[in-house]
Amino acid sequence: MFGIHPVLTSAPLTVMFCGMQQIDARAEIGLRKLVVHRECVVSEAGAAPARPVHQATAAAVVRNPWVGTGPTHDLSAEVARIAPVLARLLTDRLIAALGGVDAVEAFGKAAIVGSAGEIEHGGALIHTPYFGNLMREFLGGESIICFADARADAGDPLVVPLWHKTAAATRSHYQTVTVRVSDAPRADELVIVAAASTGSRPHPRIGDRTTDPAITPTILESVLT
Repeated sequence: MFGIHPVLTSAPLTVMFCGMQQIDARAEIGLRKLVVHRECVVSEAGAAPARPVHQATAAAVVRNPWVGTGPTHDLSAEVARIAPVLARLLTDRLIAALGGVDAVEAFGKAAIVGSAGEIEHGGALIHTPYFGNLMREFLGGESIICFADARADAGDPLVVPLWHKTAAATRSHYQTVTVRVSDAPRADELVIVAAASTGSRPHPRIGDRTTDPAITPTILESVLT
């Protein structure tokens, strides 16, 4: 079972916050590479958005600690050791890329599993409180974090969904960003991703769930028959 773990206050993490300084925890979690990508849409359908919106992904390529274990193997010890380090490492880089916590309006997460791993291995590092709760807190969010996961070969892209970090029903912020690491994941690796955006889609105009009219099959009977 997953329980309280002291890793967030341990010494190795305290040296992870500043750029690419020497980090003891990197070796401990099997980190091979960090990839940060940022983009900005300046025109959509021939018109500039009301304000420029930046999207960013931060991806960590790590050794899969469970390769060779069976489908009944307990994953909890490695989750408690690795996932909090990744949550801090990736959100720090998102915050730096997008201009601060307050600039982040939407978020998402993802895992890409190499061919020697189970899908559950990726889920273990993004779907427990050791990653998700920390990512939400570090980015100032309240919403459940939407996600994607897949098994893939090195260089395969994955589309990561995002939505508003405090108001998930805000349809203007339903969007996606594509993440790709050219040489990862290798068969025995995982790519763990945190993604965020500073705003909405370029020209949102389809309302949102809090203001939609009531729609039922009975109301739409003339359309559906």
